[in-house]
Amino acid sequence: MPLRVTARIQIPDDDLHFTYSRSRGPGGQNVNKVNTKATLFFDFEDTTVLSEQVKQRIRVQHANRINNDGKLIITNQETREQARNRQMCLEKLVEIVAGCITPPKKRKPTRPTNASKRRRLDNKKKNSQRK
Repeated sequence: MPLRVTARIQIPDDDLHFTYSRSRGPGGQNVNKVNTKATLFFDFEDTTVLSEQVKQRIRVQHANRINNDGKLIITNQETREQARNRQMCLEKLVEIVAGCITPPKKRKPTRPTNASKRRRLDNKKKNSQRK
């Protein structure tokens, strides 16, 4: 079943790959026996559901999460349950992709108001008279 990001974007399961390993943290003796840490590898470079602009935003905004193979890596080991850690990885992936879908707003350069200029100059005059 594909992972739904938006109504138009659904990531197929073929682009997602999970690995599991032993988690650190609380869990007692259980932590030494069970692979609860989930690591998600998302091959976003080869996927067809994302546009090139979205891929570029992912490359720039999440460069520290991308390995040498060009895969986005998301790990989670917060809970003691493998299924819950897997679900949290998927939620984080949806959050990352959804955040990169909308293009950033362009900054409109603004000018200082006349009142702010006047206040700045008045403060400069006061400071110079104090010296």
